[in-house]
Amino acid sequence: MRLLSSPTAELSAVDTEDFQAFVLMRGTHLYRTACLLTGGDKHLAEDLVQETLGRMFAKWGKRDRIQNPAGYAQTVLVNTFIANRRRKSNAERPTAEFHELAARGTDQDLRLTLLAALARLDTRDRAVLVLRYWEDQSVEETARLLGLSISAVKSRSLRALARLREQLGPDFLASPES
Repeated sequence: MRLLSSPTAELSAVDTEDFQAFVLMRGTHLYRTACLLTGGDKHLAEDLVQETLGRMFAKWGKRDRIQNPAGYAQTVLVNTFIANRRRKSNAERPTAEFHELAARGTDQDLRLTLLAALARLDTRDRAVLVLRYWEDQSVEETARLLGLSISAVKSRSLRALARLREQLGPDFLASPES
């Protein structure tokens, strides 16, 4: 049996067919075990089996060193489950209720009005405003990111803000520093 030089090395057609046969033979059993481990969470069980099979595939060319591939797969599955349970992000649980609701009233209207006004601006002007005032980038950083000169960023900022004021009315936006 040939050894793989790395987990990402390609397997031969025979090895790939052997792995597919292994998956067909043991996949259902691994899934049932994963369902039991996860307390019936089918989505998490599918993820665990997928990760287990991915790890198995990476080692499949070296399986002559593994005396019991089915037992090894079970061990990988359980270890993957335990590792996932230890991760902090797995403490999150889905819920039917959302405690944070979308903004209502004038905030939502304001947002939609601003988005529409931004959409009517030239692409580069919009990019300058977003980088400068939303992302809070410096004039120099904005110039570097957009491939413009510093003076071009300053003039585009002033021009784009003036266009926004024309669209929204002179009292709509406060004059930010450029």
